[in-house]
Amino acid sequence: MTNNHINYIELYTNDIPAVKNFYTQAFQWEFTDYGPSYTAFSKSGLEGGFELTNTKITNGALVVLYHNNLEHIKQKVIECNGTITRDIFSFPGGRRFQFLDPTGNELAVWSDQ
Repeated sequence: MTNNHINYIELYTNDIPAVKNFYTQAFQWEFTDYGPSYTAFSKSGLEGGFELTNTKITNGALVVLYHNNLEHIKQKVIECNGTITRDIFSFPGGRRFQFLDPTGNELAVWSDQ
């Protein structure tokens, strides 16, 4: 681990089984449960976890994932019940799209290709 680098990220979820199923199927993440209200994820490039909440989820940060084939992963997100909130667009350095997972977290996927 390196000082001052992002090391872990926590997100909220209203449905732990749904969020685990989505990220396992869409991105092949792995999960470790720590009781009924928390699950940690790995194999994502950055470790983190989802905490169960009964409140409406509002993200304060946009987590960005990388994939070298945006069209493929966008289709996979849709197949796994994700909702595209911003279709593929170009930006300096690459392209990306944004989506909601089944429990309301908004993330993005970018590619330099």
